[in-house]
Amino acid sequence: MRILIIEDEHKAANYLKKGLTENGFSVDIANDGEDGLHLAMTEQYDLIILDVMLPIKGGWAIIQELREAGKDVPVIFLSARDAVHDRVHGLELGADDYLVKPYAFSELLARIRIILRRHPLQQAELLKLADLELDLVRHKARRGGQTLDLTVKEFQLLALMLRRRGEVLSRTTISEQVWGINFDSDTNVVDVAIRRLRKKVDDPFTLKLIHTIRGVGYVIDEVA
Repeated sequence: MRILIIEDEHKAANYLKKGLTENGFSVDIANDGEDGLHLAMTEQYDLIILDVMLPIKGGWAIIQELREAGKDVPVIFLSARDAVHDRVHGLELGADDYLVKPYAFSELLARIRIILRRHPLQQAELLKLADLELDLVRHKARRGGQTLDLTVKEFQLLALMLRRRGEVLSRTTISEQVWGINFDSDTNVVDVAIRRLRKKVDDPFTLKLIHTIRGVGYVIDEVA
């Protein structure tokens, strides 16, 4: 699942990204309100973590513009503003939750998972293709009844491909979605990751699911 963090404190944003990535999420960061709103409007996210006090455009304005544009993506405010009227205001503007800094990462993670389970726009918790299953909440992969031991990046890569089953994904798209928007797609990291994923997902089984489309990219499906 993909999360956008809109937070101007670089250290705090990077700490949060590290924790979420370790728990299987793909994370983008915006360090000011203008960039954050642009990403939120143009990219597809499962959840946004939003600070209130931001350069250029504040959190109140961002969520207002998102909701006015019909964007129902879940939003959690993460702010040092702890007054009751601030928390109420954030929720009344359309936030799904409001957590005050300093916070416990485990509590934030639990709130994220609760929101993703209950939100109507939530994508399926269990992705399936043939005898392959990917449990996004429990972070488990199985094929033919056998557990697959995937790294965090392998899990994110497989989730991306299963969500877009049948669609040929370019190396640039994969690198942006799994490794971050500023990733250098000229390297062969994507090819290496696909090769390692194939060893776990396809090699032990007769039916091959991951296919290479020469000169274009990769696709997952029962047929190429």
